[in-house]
Amino acid sequence: MREMTCIVCPNGCHLTVNETNDEILVKGNLCPRGKDFAIQEIHHPMRTITSTVKTVYKEVPTIPIKVSKEFPKERIFDVMNQINHIQVDYVAQQGDVLMENVLGLGINIVVTSNILKETIHE
Repeated sequence: MREMTCIVCPNGCHLTVNETNDEILVKGNLCPRGKDFAIQEIHHPMRTITSTVKTVYKEVPTIPIKVSKEFPKERIFDVMNQINHIQVDYVAQQGDVLMENVLGLGINIVVTSNILKETIHE
């Protein structure tokens, strides 16, 4: 038996998961997505990242970013290592891709704000 908290929606359901004879029984979910989450978490957990990266601008020393899609949980520290090496030296805007196909995982690092565009006037 495993216990976990569903992170798919704001409900944060407390799930109890039992695996018996190639069947996974999930209890505690308020919606079907909780069951799907628990099954995926057992077989192949995936994660996403939102974070910040450094800029060269004193007025805006960091900007928010995200990864473009979920990737395997076991690679989270590898992806964060790549993110930590990014430094933006131009007026990036929301939607700009700062790094493509990170570690061959098919994910991109994407800017999520226009704060540089709104603050820095070059």
